[in-house]
Amino acid sequence: MAEQVHPLQLASLLLQYPDESSRAAAAAVAEVEIGPGPERAARELRELCAWYAARPLGALQRDYVDAFDFAKQCSLHLTYHVHGDRRQRGMAMLRLKDAYRAAGIEPPGDELPDFLPLMLEFAAIAPDSRGLDLLEDHRVSIELVRAGLRRERSPFAPALDAVAACLGRLSSRKLSRIRALAKSGPPAEEVGLEPFAPPEVMPTGERGAARPLVGGREVAL
Repeated sequence: MAEQVHPLQLASLLLQYPDESSRAAAAAVAEVEIGPGPERAARELRELCAWYAARPLGALQRDYVDAFDFAKQCSLHLTYHVHGDRRQRGMAMLRLKDAYRAAGIEPPGDELPDFLPLMLEFAAIAPDSRGLDLLEDHRVSIELVRAGLRRERSPFAPALDAVAACLGRLSSRKLSRIRALAKSGPPAEEVGLEPFAPPEVMPTGERGAARPLVGGREVAL
């Protein structure tokens, strides 16, 4: 049994589509340390894990779909929140893939590179501070998802609260942009443009079980 689990890696697991293995991992969190990171992040995740592990799987899966599949403001694909479905979104995702590969990590082929759980796991295992830097680059989108979950009183909101605690204070510039996008929504689609993402960043498979997304370390609980 692992003695410690990284808070961002645990948040990654909890923000993927639930299955029995993720429920078992959540139940085991009661016996391990969550770290490194701020105590607030550990507290939010521990409370979420207790709820998650006690919830029947079918109900948990419905909760997940309600939270993330029916409300675009809570989409876990972060580039949508700042680019909408414009061509710039595809370029942003290509940059994400390049960032993963520059760190020696090959992103999975069955998920878009801007999927928040993928980015969280990358941040937990990436060398130096580049994983946290990548999350901070997408902080505006993270905060928009967090606000959407809070507004809907989603039980998954504490996972985003924990991520925010790990990232620290918001700059005034980012706070202003968050407020503007919360009011206006993502940029409107532009008729006549090519699809938002080139083929090389599109996923190749269907939604699967919660799992380590970029390899390296499992949530071994």
